[in-house]
Amino acid sequence: MTDPVADIDLLDRAVADLREGAPSWSGTPLTERIALLTRMMPRIADGAADMAAAGARAKGYGPESTWAAEDWIGAPWALAQNVSAYLHVLRRIAAGEEPLAPGSVHERDGRVLVDVFPATRWDSLLLNGFTAHVRMRAGTTAQQVRDRAASPYRGRPADPGVALVLGAGNVAAITALDILHKLYAEGQVVIAKMNPVNAYLRPHFERIFADFTERGWVRFVDGGAAEGSHLVAHPGVDAIHVTGSERTHDAIVWGTDERAEQRRRDDIPLTCKPFSSELGGVSPYIVTPGPWSAADFRYQAEHIVTSKMNNSGHNCVAGQILVLPRAWDGTRRLLDEIRTVLRALPPRSDYYPGARQRLAAVRRAHPQAEAHADGGCRLLVPDIAGDDDMLVTGEVFASALGVVRLPGDTPDRFLRHAVDFANDRLPGTLGATLLVHPRTEREHRTSVEAAVAELRYGTLGINCWSAVGFLLGYTPWGAHPGHTRQNIGSGIGFVHNAFMLEDIEKTVLRAPFAPAPRGVLTGSPSLSPRPPFFVTNRTARTTVERVTRFTTAPALAKLPGIIASAVRG
Repeated sequence: MTDPVADIDLLDRAVADLREGAPSWSGTPLTERIALLTRMMPRIADGAADMAAAGARAKGYGPESTWAAEDWIGAPWALAQNVSAYLHVLRRIAAGEEPLAPGSVHERDGRVLVDVFPATRWDSLLLNGFTAHVRMRAGTTAQQVRDRAASPYRGRPADPGVALVLGAGNVAAITALDILHKLYAEGQVVIAKMNPVNAYLRPHFERIFADFTERGWVRFVDGGAAEGSHLVAHPGVDAIHVTGSERTHDAIVWGTDERAEQRRRDDIPLTCKPFSSELGGVSPYIVTPGPWSAADFRYQAEHIVTSKMNNSGHNCVAGQILVLPRAWDGTRRLLDEIRTVLRALPPRSDYYPGARQRLAAVRRAHPQAEAHADGGCRLLVPDIAGDDDMLVTGEVFASALGVVRLPGDTPDRFLRHAVDFANDRLPGTLGATLLVHPRTEREHRTSVEAAVAELRYGTLGINCWSAVGFLLGYTPWGAHPGHTRQNIGSGIGFVHNAFMLEDIEKTVLRAPFAPAPRGVLTGSPSLSPRPPFFVTNRTARTTVERVTRFTTAPALAKLPGIIASAVRG
């Protein structure tokens, strides 16, 4: 039975304030919207250290820990980067330019692609070698893409209203970024219910969004399921966005009583309000066989472990299934490197509610699972045999990594098996990562391009953890299209979409296969050293702190300090 709502009057007053403020937000001119974003930047910078420290302490380590880099990346930097992305697009429009740069929209193999990253010269410098394009849905023309980009600011204003954002409890910036999307891309004022897991972030958000709260455009409230249910049903709330799990969505839409499943079958939801969602899934890391060097094995092992150990695996696109070629002589070597990296990392706990029980369930299902840290965490299950394995069928949301070995004695045959396995066996379509050596890609270009086109994921990272797409602001973030409320999968809709593109199929990210300077030898030259989001980066916290300061207020004088820290990582 649901607990009673703690303070109904407070929730109702918040909704009433927003309904009163909604028309004024709709009437706010572009110049003032730009000014509001600009004023956010010093607030993000001034409170960045405190916000990152709050996240670190909540997870059980100190703000000086090497782990605290993720709290800078996933809170102040992610927020500053997304604000910067909106500013870039809106300033172009204010200057009378098209939102999309000339030449960024092009066609390949009958599909329209939009180059969205790098968008500025700073992007090209700070993430050199990282690129992203958006693949549009079939039937969309290049002219339609150009005409519809940023349409709320180009003659097609969004419908005003009150949106409910049900905040996520894992990554700090999620709630703030969802608020920005609702305000700037969809034109709605926002009531944001904080998740109880990270409700400590509320005062930080209230300070950053002070201009919006003072003018009745944003309200923050606390609470659990009862408060969420009250707001979902509230007649003053027009739309809903949730980041969470499939279970969270289904509880809201179909209920949790004995009639819930019948409602789903009959498609009789408890709410018919517009509903967008980001719900996670089982994310694969697909490793294409190739001519890897000893340094490649080590670097990509660090990459794979990062996708699992960042935030203790409490990410919607944490790597959960490592898809390896059964016949490749590098499979054993890569797993050995992964074990070495796991064991060498400093201690930390799986902090998210229920993680201990989920890890215990993995150990019961796999008594021979390898634990590479004290406390029964950092689990590696090196050879999953069946499609009904719990690591294959459901999101663990903790530090457990499973390995599936597939047939295919050539890259072409292996990729065919890997794509079919990921699309047909793994639940969810939010993000996937494909590792492929540049020489392998050159020699098997047709098969690699087919895999990129056919993998049904909202974000596909090529030699780049798909989670990077969550951070950049220009890269739309959401599930691959095709889910319905009756079969919600990883959700419906895209956020973090600064160009406000429509008709999106997926985002495709690319990063260098190897860091500088070694990338020259592998055919992926760039200026980027080991990325600061790697959990093995020795100077990550310092680098990201400096990048955050730069992003909030770019200046050439800040670059030497960033570069000096980055190259030591």
